[in-house]
Amino acid sequence: MTTAIKPKPRERILAAAEALFYDEGVHVGVDRLCEVAQVSKRSMYQHFANKDEVIVEMLSLRAKSVSEQWAMPEGTPARDRILGVFDSVHELAETSAFHGCPFVNVATELKDRKHPASVAALGYKLELNQFFEDQARLAGAVDPESLAVQLTMMFDGACSYNVVRGGSSPAARSAVEALLDAQGVR
Repeated sequence: MTTAIKPKPRERILAAAEALFYDEGVHVGVDRLCEVAQVSKRSMYQHFANKDEVIVEMLSLRAKSVSEQWAMPEGTPARDRILGVFDSVHELAETSAFHGCPFVNVATELKDRKHPASVAALGYKLELNQFFEDQARLAGAVDPESLAVQLTMMFDGACSYNVVRGGSSPAARSAVEALLDAQGVR
């Protein structure tokens, strides 16, 4: 008989933070976070200086996880890599667990661009924008910088649309395809 190894307190705090902050928002209190993580407040403060640090670390882990979800085999055409991001959002939006882009959610909820978690969210958005720009450049886009900003805006808009309307729409992918076509990305 094997017993499952219980994750360490730091891992439990981050897992609880990811679930709670995405489902309920970052204003969930430390007491609730510790309750769900099954750790004492003392234990939480041994691992993190404050809740803001938990949020930033959780966003960093989420960014890594999202990037891994979008990874495609080497040699995948840039256009397919870009469209794959939107296909992923489309699939996620079809689930009841989808509540939009966690990075936009955090920044919107905090309403403070200088808050460490808002800065972390912006960092992820800049990475996404850079990914789009890199792919656009590889594919020979006429203006890769402008296209990257447009794609990032389409991504955020698609996520918001899906949250407000419930479910997903193939219209986002069609709009992205039109942007790619207009920039010569075939």
